Amino acid sequence: MSRNIDFAPDEFYHIFNHGNGDRLIFLDGDDKQRFVKLLYLMNSTNPIILEDIPSNQEFFFDRGETIVDIGAYVLMDNHYHLLLKEKTENGISKFLQKLVTAYTMYFNIKYQKRGTLFEGRFKARHLGMDEYLRHMFAYIHLNPVKMIEPKWKKDGLVNLPAVDNFLQNYKFSSYLDYLEQPRLQNKILNREAFPNYFAGAKEIKIEMMEWLDFDNFD
Repeated sequence: MSRNIDFAPDEFYHIFNHGNGDRLIFLDGDDKQRFVKLLYLMNSTNPIILEDIPSNQEFFFDRGETIVDIGAYVLMDNHYHLLLKEKTENGISKFLQKLVTAYTMYFNIKYQKRGTLFEGRFKARHLGMDEYLRHMFAYIHLNPVKMIEPKWKKDGLVNLPAVDNFLQNYKFSSYLDYLEQPRLQNKILNREAFPNYFAGAKEIKIEMMEWLDFDNFD
């Protein structure tokens, strides 16, 4: 997984990829939950044998040292977004290789498919300026809005309370962790490795609602 971008330790990156030919990569909630568990398990310097981990015990598994820091994520039906910090040399590339390989194997076995699931190599953008990094928390966490209001960026929101409620119930995003809802998958994040832009759940929710009202959000 060579890149046209050089990853540097202690720098922040927006990582994303789509399904090959824009195909769906998550066909149901179980698929998304599998990917979420892999975000935790594959972030390890140790080789992980998934068959050795009892079901529903994934977030209790001692994975050892991590190779990247994860600040935010969201899963959509045909793509994903991650906010990562390069923790060790080549950590991001190693993590994505392990993550994508493990999930593709799961997907192909479950659905009796063959070949490439994702659209080539993952895409990466360096977030070198503070304003871009802060914006990325909103960009990632507001992605699911398009599931219920596909034209919101162009035409504005029709029903803000419904969108707010949807976001607070969408399980396959780190937004709920920033809202301080208790759940096992909050172990995926290492929030201490990222700037503390939000004093608490109230502050991040206010900021997300402000971004939703911003006409030129992108």
